[in-house]
Amino acid sequence: MADREGLTSDRRRNRLAGPAWLPWVYLAPALLLYGGFLLFPLARAAQYSLYEWDGLTPSSTFVGFRNYLAVIGDPRLREAFGHAGVLIFFYAVLPLAIGLILATILARGKVRGRGFFRVVIFLPQVIAMVVIAVTWRQLYAPDGPINATLRAVGLGALARPWLGDYFWTLPAVGFIGTWVSTGLVTVLLMAGIARIPKDLYEAARLDGASAVQEFFAITLPSLRGEITVALTLTIVAALKTFDLVYVTTRGGPGTSTTVPSYEVYRNAFELGRVGIATAIGIVLTVIIFAINAVVNRIGDRE
Repeated sequence: MADREGLTSDRRRNRLAGPAWLPWVYLAPALLLYGGFLLFPLARAAQYSLYEWDGLTPSSTFVGFRNYLAVIGDPRLREAFGHAGVLIFFYAVLPLAIGLILATILARGKVRGRGFFRVVIFLPQVIAMVVIAVTWRQLYAPDGPINATLRAVGLGALARPWLGDYFWTLPAVGFIGTWVSTGLVTVLLMAGIARIPKDLYEAARLDGASAVQEFFAITLPSLRGEITVALTLTIVAALKTFDLVYVTTRGGPGTSTTVPSYEVYRNAFELGRVGIATAIGIVLTVIIFAINAVVNRIGDRE
């Protein structure tokens, strides 16, 4: 009797669940959009990277992996990928350090106007990057507010053409990325801190733990997921930076701020080397996936 009732129950569940192919019917529109707007263009880019083509004429020459060898062998392109690695520090590592401090103060401290500070910190995320780049280009100008302030406080020796100095231009551009990314990282970390049970902090205080000990023993380990998400988003932003570099420096002075995304634009639309441009894009995509796979692997490790 019990077996018969169990069999009837299983049949009822199968009837409610429907055929095995039914979920694919619901997923089909999303899969078509994903394939049409992401996978197909990516496959076409991989195909173009195997050809020598100027992007205008219908003729092209199959060159195999010669474009990839050119990407590896070109010192300018290797330098561009090195600059992208430097930007990871400014876009991801530095905002994470600053964001941890700000999020802890705003979430755990008794700060009046917490909502106002949260909006102000997040504000750079809602401003178009082109607008940000134009604004900071004016701030960095030789006669701009930054140099004027340095001269006003007696630090005129530090004033310089920030976007025209071979040594300081890349850090200056990277600092803009820090300013933009810090708000996003801080808000993500504040959300993570808000879900940490207050009982843990109360127990730590009863044991005599200081604020610094609470941070390293409770707050930081509890933010593993939020830190992983923040690093993923900011590393991707650092590696695909284009508009900021294009508006502020155009890769200059010389090649001191050129980055892979800018080299894709330069090779495709200025030099007419679409094959090499797509090869750069494919290499950049692989690097982004590899770095974020490592970050997520570390973040998921217990």
